[in-house]
Order: sequence, then structure tokens, then C-alpha cells
Amino acid sequence: RWSDISRRHLTESKVDNDSPIECYACSRPGIPVFHQIRFCRESSNNRRVSPFGPVLDPRSKTVWRWNRAVLVARGVALAVDPLFLFSVSVGTCGGPCAYVDGRVAAIVAVVRTCVDAVHVWHVLIQFRLAYVSRESRVVGCGKLVWDARAIASHYLRSFKAFWFDLFVVVPVPQIMYWLVVPKLIREERTELLMTTLQLVFLFQFLPKVYHSFSLMQRMKKVTGFIFGSVWWGFVVNLIAYFLASHAAGAFWYILSIQRILSCLTSQDLNRSNNSTKMVARTAMCLDENGPFPYGIYQFALPLISTDSTAIKILYSNLWGLISLSSMGNILQPTSGCLEVAFCICVVLGGLMLFILLIGNIQVILDVVTERRRKMQVRYQDVQWWMRRRQFPSRLRNRVVRFERQRWAATRGVEDEMGFIKDLPQGLRRDIKRHLCLDLIKKVPFFQCLEDVILENICDRVKPLVFSKGEKQITREGDPIRQMVFIIHGSVRRVQTLKKDSVTTNKLVPGSFLGDELLSWCLRRPFMDRLPPSSATYTCLRPTEAFGLDADDLWYITDHFRYRFASEKLKRTARYYSSSWRTWAAMIIQFAWRRHVGRTRGPVSCVAENGGRNQFRLRQYAAAFMSIRPHDHLE
Repeated sequence: RWSDISRRHLTESKVDNDSPIECYACSRPGIPVFHQIRFCRESSNNRRVSPFGPVLDPRSKTVWRWNRAVLVARGVALAVDPLFLFSVSVGTCGGPCAYVDGRVAAIVAVVRTCVDAVHVWHVLIQFRLAYVSRESRVVGCGKLVWDARAIASHYLRSFKAFWFDLFVVVPVPQIMYWLVVPKLIREERTELLMTTLQLVFLFQFLPKVYHSFSLMQRMKKVTGFIFGSVWWGFVVNLIAYFLASHAAGAFWYILSIQRILSCLTSQDLNRSNNSTKMVARTAMCLDENGPFPYGIYQFALPLISTDSTAIKILYSNLWGLISLSSMGNILQPTSGCLEVAFCICVVLGGLMLFILLIGNIQVILDVVTERRRKMQVRYQDVQWWMRRRQFPSRLRNRVVRFERQRWAATRGVEDEMGFIKDLPQGLRRDIKRHLCLDLIKKVPFFQCLEDVILENICDRVKPLVFSKGEKQITREGDPIRQMVFIIHGSVRRVQTLKKDSVTTNKLVPGSFLGDELLSWCLRRPFMDRLPPSSATYTCLRPTEAFGLDADDLWYITDHFRYRFASEKLKRTARYYSSSWRTWAAMIIQFAWRRHVGRTRGPVSCVAENGGRNQFRLRQYAAAFMSIRPHDHLE
């Protein structure tokens, strides 16, 4: 019996181990959770480790950076392969001959080997990189398979993955230029040599181009993006344009070498032992105005007489860039089939690259000018509306000034909070906390509150923009509809004491106004009537602020009413109230003046009686006309 149970347990364990292991955090429904790899190790005890190391998360930041490095290495590899063609040159001394510059070939081979080593390391990483199961792509972002054996099997069975990755790193150019090409040169088989070099270049360069695009698509399937910016797309397109010019120029250079060798061979220089005639006929082949038809290769004749590889590369790249940019308008080919086919490819390639580049530039221009265009449309609509409603010029100027100041403050982002309303609640709370918590904590009444209350306050504030000189925050006597926390700018507070007497002070960034709402929300029983403003608030400069509506503030104080019932909070609200402070300062000032009047020395009776009567009259009038703040805390 015990042997049967043990055998059954081993069989079940074997079946469980052979099945793909999926991470719980990656396979849960809803919004995908991006996490570290050790979370999967803890949540999956039977997870396997591949021979190349632990299985990696393809959505991790490290893998994302590695993917970008691999793409850069693939771009360098595309630029290195055409350099092999520049190692071939034509010798004009002692007869026509083709030779390979060993120094150039060695440098290019070393660079190519280093770049291929990066890609080989990328191939090894693929054996330990989790992949998205095809069956799970129906809903959501898909499930990640974490079983090492399943990952290796999936990678090996994919033709576009393992076998294609292995094909692009096969050292075919190194073998050709170090083993095959010297043999063909010794045998003086120049036609076969040129054809072989061209076929080897096309045999690896074109699949590499396709492999680079397929590699980018594979990376996008998992992460959704690689560079994550419109400007990066433009840069990638520009790099592709230069790589195409580089490849076209290198292939044009090797075709030019083939045409020059055919000219030298046609002169039968090898049959003549007279060095003078050999030099003359060689000069005739290298003459631009000679009888031999060079067609599009005529511009390459100056490159034969130079030994500088850098000049050959730069000149060929310039020819490729001009040809692709003009879409072949400068090309005047002969009747050779290979030359005509090459011109057709250059024209089609230039047209395709030009369309892609213009498309990316159009996307960038749309992104850059979209907000400005919306601002211009809105400005025209506002102008038309004001003309239709026959606004006076002074009112029009105020509206225009406000629109301009709002554009300068928001740069066209009208709904700043609209960007974060669709985010998860935790992320939205953290963003609001980062934006508003330090500013809200400057309110002394909020400093002694708990974090949960402050987070609810941060979650309900809204951005506000006020223009200079506008009395649009609140006026004295108007109901207060919101508390305002100043971020940038300055606000002047003006409170009327009597008919010809006012008190003013200035609110700087970090200050707040509308604190009467606090005592209104704390009143029990609650009154629906909003408290009146005790002062008029005017913007001295364009001002940015956060606003907390009365309904939101009442919701917070009502929801956490047991925590707001503290007498300490009530007294703190009265102590830091701007209305109470202004009233207290006025009473202290009156008391001080009364004290000074009583202790003043004797003066003339007429002046004393008249001055005292007038001073007392002003005191009593100011005391009776000054309204004592009412904060509903009595």
C-alpha cells in the first residue's frame, strides 16, 4: 500500500514538474502587476533554474535596458558589415590587380567579432527569459511561463528566434576574407572574386536588416515599447537612413572596383611587357573622359588613386546619401543589367526611406504643435464669441490676458488632473501626495492630522490659475466656496474696517485663504449656508494654486468627524484664522491708542478737549463697525 502511494506521489510530482510554471502575480486578472523576480521565487516553490542561471522577467528594468543595448549592437553590426567591402582595392602599379588591405580587414573582423559576442550573449539570455504564453493572449497582457524547460523548448522550436539569431552571427565574412578571397586573388579570378564578395554581403546584410526589425517586434510584444518617446522614433529613422546610405555606398564601391577591373582586363595588359604602355593604358582606364563607359561608377574613379580608407568610406557614404535623398535623380546608368538593377534598388530604397522619415517628422510636428494649434483655435473661438456678444474692449482685454496667462502656466494642458484620473487608486494617491502634501501641511490646522486624512485632502484638491489684477478668488461678503492654497504668485488681502479705513496684507506662496470653511464644516448642527468672506482677495501677479471645494472639505470633516471633534483642533482653527487675527490686531491697536491718549501730558484745553472728543468718536465708530468673526465654535 505504501509503495503504491509513494509511486502515485512521484508520478504526480513528475507531471506537475513537466507542466509550465506560471507566476501568480503575472497571471492574476485585471491590470498586470510588475514586480521583482524574487517574488516569483517565493510564490513558486517548484520553479526550475535553467543551466544558464535563474529565469528572468522580460518586463524588468534590467532586461529592458539590455534589450536597448542589444538593439544598439545590432545597429553597429549593420554598419560594420559594409566595411569589409572597403578592404578591397585595385593596384595600378605593375599591372591590374585586386588586393585586400589586411590591416583594414583585421580591424573590421575584430569589431564584427565583438559585436557578435554581444548577440551570442543575448542568445544565451533567451534560454532563461520567461515568455508570454500564446493561449493567454486572448484577455489582458498574457501570462508569463516560468518553467526553464518550457522556455528552452519554446526558444529552440521557433525559427525566427533561435535559428535566426544563430544565423546572423555566423562568421561568414571573416572566413571569406581570410581564407577564400586570398586564394581567388592568387588564382587571378577577379570576376568570381567580385561576384562572391557581392553575394556574401547580400547573403548576410539583408537577413540582418530583417532580423533587426523582427527583434524590435519581439521586444515590443512583451514590454509594449522600447524607447518610449516620439523623438526616439525620429532618431531611429535617421539612423536607418544613414545605415542605408552606408550600405548603398559600400555596394556601389565594390561595383566600381568590378567595373574598373573589367576595363583593365579588356586592355590585355598582361600580354604586354612594356611598362610604359601598361601605365598609359591604366591611366586611360582611370580617365573620367576616357572611352570606357563607367555610368554611375564614374564618381568612384578618384577613389582608386588614394590609399586612405577613411576617404573611401566618407566619399562612398556621401554618394549613397545623395542618391537616396534625391531618389536616384543623379544616376545615369549604362545598359549593364547589374548596374540598372542597382539603380532601381537605390530609387525604391530612397523613396521608402524618404516616406518613413517624412512620416516620422510629421508625427513629431503634430505632437509639438498640437497644443499650440488648439490654443490658436480656442483663441479664435473666444474672439468670435466676444464679438458676437458685443463685449467692451476693456473686458475683451481682460479675457485675452487671462487666456495668455493660463497658457503660460499650463502650456496647453487644460485638464492636468485628467492625466491621472484613470490611474490606479494607489498610484493616483501617491502622485497627489507628491504634488500637494507639503503645501497642505503648511496649513497649521492640518499639521496635527493623521496621514489618512491628509491623503484624502490631497486626492480632492484641484489646480487653479488666476490672472493678474482679477478679483476672481473671492470678494468680501461673497460666500466662500473653496479653500485656496497658493503655489506661485502673490495675493493681496483687503478687509474693510469702516467707510474710509481698510486693512491689507500680502499672501505669499505657501499661504492659504478661505479658512472660514473649516469652522463652518466643524459646526454642529451643520448649516447649509456657506460662510461669507471677510475680505477681498486680489491677485498681484499671475497665480497658480490648488483649490479644495467646500463639499469636499465637508465630506472629509464629516467622514472623520470623531477625529475633528478635538478641542485642540477647534482652537487651532481659531488661532490661525486670518479673520480672527485681523480683528485681534485691530482691537490691540485701539487699546494701545487709548492707553497712549490717557498717559499723554497736559496740553491746551481747547486742543485737548477737541482732540480727545474726535479721537474717542473715531474709536467708538471703529469698534462698533468692526465685525467680530463668527466661526461657529461657541
